[in-house]
Amino acid sequence: MSTLRTRFLAFALPLVLLSSGCGGAPADEPPLAGAMIGGPFELVDEAGKTVRWADFDGKYRIIYFGYTYCPDVCPLDVQRMMQGFARFKQARPQLAAQVQPIFVTIDPARDTPEKVGEFAAAFSDDLLGLTGTPAQVDAAAKAFGVYYAKGQDAGGNSYLMDHSRTAFLMGRDGQPIALLPVDEGAEQVAAELEKWVA
Repeated sequence: MSTLRTRFLAFALPLVLLSSGCGGAPADEPPLAGAMIGGPFELVDEAGKTVRWADFDGKYRIIYFGYTYCPDVCPLDVQRMMQGFARFKQARPQLAAQVQPIFVTIDPARDTPEKVGEFAAAFSDDLLGLTGTPAQVDAAAKAFGVYYAKGQDAGGNSYLMDHSRTAFLMGRDGQPIALLPVDEGAEQVAAELEKWVA
């Protein structure tokens, strides 16, 4: 994962620096303001119903790309992400109602609608799990600059997925606001939501 992290930081850090300037960003300037992250997609939920990015217009969105068979990173990240959201929801329920957390699989071959639904529900009733055809998933991942690749198959459809590890906070208009620090813990995620969701 270190190579992936380096790749993503090489992509994301200049965007953050550009938006902050030499003297640091003002408190009201999102770190990802103006970054080319996000865009239209069409996927399906646990019931097989079509879900489009535009369906969330007017809401903030938290979006994480991973896969349900991930043995470690994805479950930990999603757990911290949703624990942070739960803290924010407890403190600011009216604002939290205007935020939609989303999990998008990058392994559509195994992650059926039912599977992503079960995975999402294991963390929170607020988390929406999405999948789709390989082409639909690829289009969504590319819109967010998410890297992923299938690892070597050990037989019996057993393989790992190599992927970037990022939770994006997006605004009501679908524009990028910030990266949520899922690697730092729930408290830090909640603090970041408190800072930007208004």
